[in-house]
Amino acid sequence: MWPCGGRRQRRLGAVALLLVVLWLLLRRYYPCLLPVVSEPCENAVLLRFNWSELTPLGLWGRTLGLQTEKSQFLLEGMPFRIFGGSMHYFRVPREYWEDRMLKMRACGLNTLTTYVPWNLHEKERGKFDFSKNLDLRAFLSLAAKNGLWVILRPGPYICSEWDLGGLPSWLLQDPEMQLRTTYKGFTEAVDAYFDRLMSIVVPLQYKKGGPIIAVQVENEYGSYAKDPNYMAYVKMALLNRGIVELLMTSDNKNGLSFGLVEGALATVNFQKLEPGLLKYLDTVQKDQPKMVMEYWTGWFDNWGGPHYVFDADEMVNTVASILKTGASINLYMFHGGTNFGFMNGALEADEYKSDVTSYDYDAVLTEAGDYTSKFFKLRQLFSMVIGQPLPLPPMIESKASYGAILLHQYISLWDVLPALLQPIKSELPVNMENLQLNDSIGQPYGYVLYETVIFGGGHLHTRDHVRDRAQVFVNTMYVGELDYNTVELSIPEGQQGFRQLRLLVENRGRVNYGLALNEQRKGLIGDVFLNKTPLRNFKIYSLEMKPAFMKSLQHVSGWSTVPDYFVGPAFFRGRLWIEQQPQDTFLKLQGWEAGKNWVENTRAVKIPSSTVRAGHCSAPLLSDRHTEVGKDTSNPEMESGK
Repeated sequence: MWPCGGRRQRRLGAVALLLVVLWLLLRRYYPCLLPVVSEPCENAVLLRFNWSELTPLGLWGRTLGLQTEKSQFLLEGMPFRIFGGSMHYFRVPREYWEDRMLKMRACGLNTLTTYVPWNLHEKERGKFDFSKNLDLRAFLSLAAKNGLWVILRPGPYICSEWDLGGLPSWLLQDPEMQLRTTYKGFTEAVDAYFDRLMSIVVPLQYKKGGPIIAVQVENEYGSYAKDPNYMAYVKMALLNRGIVELLMTSDNKNGLSFGLVEGALATVNFQKLEPGLLKYLDTVQKDQPKMVMEYWTGWFDNWGGPHYVFDADEMVNTVASILKTGASINLYMFHGGTNFGFMNGALEADEYKSDVTSYDYDAVLTEAGDYTSKFFKLRQLFSMVIGQPLPLPPMIESKASYGAILLHQYISLWDVLPALLQPIKSELPVNMENLQLNDSIGQPYGYVLYETVIFGGGHLHTRDHVRDRAQVFVNTMYVGELDYNTVELSIPEGQQGFRQLRLLVENRGRVNYGLALNEQRKGLIGDVFLNKTPLRNFKIYSLEMKPAFMKSLQHVSGWSTVPDYFVGPAFFRGRLWIEQQPQDTFLKLQGWEAGKNWVENTRAVKIPSSTVRAGHCSAPLLSDRHTEVGKDTSNPEMESGK
């Protein structure tokens, strides 16, 4: 027989245990209960929510997913707002993915958005690459591990200031190609790509235990809108391959009503919150939650132009105003990163302008992943909205100054040609995409050298067939440049006999936005005329600058000490000695003109003419002890020691 005091203790213990269980159940199933009003922030009244359990690792019941109920989102039946940030795995070294995700969480974000670039995953038709820095499965799984939901934007077109908006250049081999339409040649290629891509994506959806809560149908189609059946095709291409999560579209205000597709939530993109802009969504879809898919935290830079800067206070006040309306938001970009390789896009409005290698974007984090004032202002704002402590911001990656690098050797392009390259012979000029290379998928990027024989001088005219810039040489003598604005040159007369006319044509990036996508073939896209006679019988050299080519340069004989003065295209190399663990650094190329830079055979920086901005060079590109630093200069004149 137990004493009375023991029974009382057992009852109290049972009650305490029951209360604990009830508390855990409430936290588990009703984490968004009882929102409270926060302190004023820039005169805005914001609601606080506790979403501590609405994370990929914390939410176990997976049946309903992300839904819309009148003006709000529900996640597994509970009120939810998307606080997202864009970061693209293909623009950030894999070694830094987690660091950037932790910084997202520390800023108060709960969702990561990313595009998927078709032209990286299927560089050659039918050959897919989801390895190393393109390991989409690893990237999305890492987002889940770090408590971030994912909105996936698989395209097939992504815009994103990326070459041809992410579409593979080999599509343009078809002279009748109609991109972003239901043209058979395009949809067959999309179907084959989606077959492979969705085999990775489908198992990572929310209802299958993954982090993907929504999938975007195409991208900003309302600004293109050439085929009324196209958006329905893309939607069904997703659904037929197993996509079951919420579908969305994304457009600016002008394109909003033209980019709709039944069954997908429309979202809007902008930087300035015009009066009534969010309410405009009600005119295309009534009684639905409002979502800003792209709130532009900055902007991209064009080649040779100034670095774009968007005021941090204006930005955070606009974000606060958006949140005050109850809308969800995605910060484009949270972290921009780098357009590695030749992947930068371009614009063509009044004139052609290519984008720079850096995708810093004046975003919340810098290109190097460092904090900005925008980060701390947004962190304060989101902390007040969420109403709970945020994770501490991670330490920034250390940087190192390695001093000046002496580029001690060079080799002329003319000396490289016979050692490494076999020309294609053609009576007519052939554009880059239709060169018989790379298992017949053409040349996507880089340079093409066109050589032919002439017997005199005169008037050279391109009839606007150069894409995008050509340096003209007679034998090895530089004559001038041709581009969109300069379409004719005078070729000097020489001694009797034949001479080589050489046009070194640079692809500076395909347009990624607008109505001219089908016209993005590069190189010489038509005849070039000397004294009104079309040039014929070309030797065509592909200078794609692949890693294998850059590596093979090291073994070519003919490297010489850099002279005080040199005229012509050439490759230069030097060596950077690193005694300890490599750290992030920057390349400052003051005094150089146009060219490209490689670090250990990886193109890290494009050098725009008339700029002295330092290019970010991340530690993963640098190896212990020594790193080979190379540069090709497409500028015809170089003075060493600048």
